[in-house]
Amino acid sequence: MAPIRHGLWVALCVLSAVAVCQGRGLPLLEAEIAMVTDLEALASTSAGLFTEILGHSRDVLHFAGFAAKYKKEYKTVEELKHRFVTFLESVKLVETHNKGQHSYSLAVNEFADMTFEEFRDSRLMKGEQNCSATVGNHVLTGESLPKTKDWREEGIVSQVKNQASCGSCWTFSTTGALEAAHAQATGKMVLLSEQQLVDCAGEFNNFGCGGGLPSQAFEYIRYNGGIDTEDSYPYNAKDSQCRFHKNTIGAQVWDVVNITEGAETQLKHAIATMRPVSVAFEVVHDFRLYNGGVYTSLNCHTGPQTVNHAVLAVGYGEDENGVPYWIIKNSWGADWGMNGYFNMEMGKNMCGESSLM
Repeated sequence: MAPIRHGLWVALCVLSAVAVCQGRGLPLLEAEIAMVTDLEALASTSAGLFTEILGHSRDVLHFAGFAAKYKKEYKTVEELKHRFVTFLESVKLVETHNKGQHSYSLAVNEFADMTFEEFRDSRLMKGEQNCSATVGNHVLTGESLPKTKDWREEGIVSQVKNQASCGSCWTFSTTGALEAAHAQATGKMVLLSEQQLVDCAGEFNNFGCGGGLPSQAFEYIRYNGGIDTEDSYPYNAKDSQCRFHKNTIGAQVWDVVNITEGAETQLKHAIATMRPVSVAFEVVHDFRLYNGGVYTSLNCHTGPQTVNHAVLAVGYGEDENGVPYWIIKNSWGADWGMNGYFNMEMGKNMCGESSLM
């Protein structure tokens, strides 16, 4: 196990108001989520309860198909009715958005039965996240950069993970950056423990499932002497007692490179010349239903105060219209967005994506 000399925080605060977890977005098409085609067949399944309570309609059939697909369990009649109403509101949002002229599409996904407030409380970081890198130490070297860059093609980006109902995105951003640095240095992919950061990094101004920052997580790992492997310290999506063991360390941090707040030029240079970078942004209400394309928003902020989600920037590119974007790895599972990834517009500090680095 080779120590990592740069566990790159280069944390960019992308503000985009939505959440902390997973779900591949698919358009609301009968062939995709209406798994039962008639009421008689539906009545022979557990979904018959849906029509018994909510009535017989195409919307109810769609909702029953959605619940079956994502293995939803509703404990009370009141909850079932609430989720149905929320689901219909999400469907309307998706359909209205996709009829317009936008650079990205939305889709019904696992989060369609949650209000944004519910989603925010269960998936996003809570409270103001104060960045430690107002002025960074990354140095521009002046060489010309490639037009596009995607570190996935180099084989150093780990698999998309799922943080579930815990505001621990900051831990996945941290491990993703360190996993890439370790793979780049050693040629071996070692998955690292997010749960250790949830449980053990509190003295560095992190709050487990309540939120934290990759910059502070890197400082903890450096001070602690390393981070355990994921296999030795598996993720459970809840705050627990620290169980770190020095005999199962998977990687160490010797130094951290920071990028000046708001400096997208530095961020692009770091991604192009070094490796994937931990960044953060503000999630807003429609982002949880993102399906594909280049995400942009007029509803999010461009400063660090409202940042609520940390992710991993693994590259950059341009769409068919010449719009530049960041390629970003999320932690809501591989079924969300574009196989767990999303593109966000570059050059506008979109949703504060370059405010915390």
